[in-house]
Amino acid sequence: MGFKFRPVDSTFYDLFTEAAQHLVVGADLLAEMLADGSDRVDVAARMRAAEHDADETTHMIVRRVNSTFVTPFDREDIYSLASGLDDVMDMMDEAVDLVLLYEVQNFPPSLSEQVEVLQRCAELTAESMPKLRGLKDLEEYWIEINRLENTGDKNYRRTLAHLFGGSFKALEVLKLKDIVTSLEGAIDAFEKVANIVEQIAVKES
Repeated sequence: MGFKFRPVDSTFYDLFTEAAQHLVVGADLLAEMLADGSDRVDVAARMRAAEHDADETTHMIVRRVNSTFVTPFDREDIYSLASGLDDVMDMMDEAVDLVLLYEVQNFPPSLSEQVEVLQRCAELTAESMPKLRGLKDLEEYWIEINRLENTGDKNYRRTLAHLFGGSFKALEVLKLKDIVTSLEGAIDAFEKVANIVEQIAVKES
């Protein structure tokens, strides 16, 4: 019967959990950015700070991989997961930045629905990262993220149809389309993270 040794060092698990917590902060800031009456300059500044913190965590993971002889799972998987989590934060940061730069005032209701999808994805990812330690009880995570990604796809198509339905001016359509696309990119990036977690769980089981 095969036996796989896992190092006791919990640093990687702690860092992945920390990285996922940054995503919860980012998703909440994104929701705040779209709320009526929000101080967008302030929210954007806090998002930049959160994105910087997320970058620092990613760099810590990479440095840890490069200085550790035995890693808890495949090095390439660690790199991929760290990069995937960072990509989510980058997409959310982009969406917040676009809202600020484009000075959009009116949003289709479906944008709030997309942000709710992102918030749920962030919460699930943050809840699931500590489970990497034992690689157990993770299947529900990637199944639910896949379901949420499908919901996000439907919202994305419905939002585009609304934008091109004639109720928005041409310039507003262009601005909103960029923001909507960034939100969709963030949701897709969450699914990529879930797929990587699934690959790790299958490979290490």
